[in-house]
Amino acid sequence: MCHRPRTSPLSCRQNKTETKPVGAPVIEHSSARPRRAGSHVVRPWLFQRLLAALVAALVGWPLTQATDANAADHAALAPLSSPTAGQAGAAWLPPRRADFAHETPSLEVRQLADWIVDSNDSPAMPFALVDKKNAKVYVFYADGRLHAAAPALLGLAVGDDAVPGIGERKLSSIRPEERTTPAGRFVASLAHNIKGQQILWVDYHGAVSLHPVVKGTPQEQRAQRLISSSPLDNRISYGCINVPVDFFHTVVKPAFTGTNGVVYVLPETRPAQQVFASYDVDARALALSVQQASNTQASLQSDNTSPTR
Repeated sequence: MCHRPRTSPLSCRQNKTETKPVGAPVIEHSSARPRRAGSHVVRPWLFQRLLAALVAALVGWPLTQATDANAADHAALAPLSSPTAGQAGAAWLPPRRADFAHETPSLEVRQLADWIVDSNDSPAMPFALVDKKNAKVYVFYADGRLHAAAPALLGLAVGDDAVPGIGERKLSSIRPEERTTPAGRFVASLAHNIKGQQILWVDYHGAVSLHPVVKGTPQEQRAQRLISSSPLDNRISYGCINVPVDFFHTVVKPAFTGTNGVVYVLPETRPAQQVFASYDVDARALALSVQQASNTQASLQSDNTSPTR
């Protein structure tokens, strides 16, 4: 984490060497009554209940919640827009997804990455996902292809919110329970410290950056923690995201050179959907296909019951 006092140049919370970048990143914390059909025709309300039940089964909502409340209004389906009856024959486009290549991310990471690509949440910009639960960073090209992934060191304390004003405080005043890596969506950009070393600003006001692992104190053993097979010992920083030196210079630096990007820090104390207002791409695809079938049925029903002129 990088300490950013207002009255002095920026300094990293690890080595207290950063200076304010040119152009600090912007932070973004996403009537006509129907005719009665014959008993052989499936009624539209049945499709609505079918939609609710199928989506509930897919994403694990309680069935009563999905049927009593309109499932199409659920946050997972917020971006959903179905064709009208007149557009029932329109082609349905499959969802777009992130390409993780040979990596096997957690379900939560994959779902968020798929949403980013499908919704174009980081338009024409590279993006990175920080999986705090598994202490790992994924960097993607703007088109959703994975560039590379690497382990990371994160804030010592578990938590998804930065303490107000922590970016203005001295390191010595920051208590262990305040050393969090905040969750959220951040527009990020590269900057130089006073030694000419590059960092990637993530949460500028919270003084959090992504940078090559720093030496730290001998007791911290940061390098050893970074290469260990378990993510359980990767919580040591003041909040900054420490990555392997080679990974920063061969992946992060090229990806964000000459452009802004987006860094998504996944939460660890609440659902990602709550933080990013994202939707489940699979649930949305299912809902679209079922609604298209419902609209097709409604269109056929209307044609069959229209009076002959």
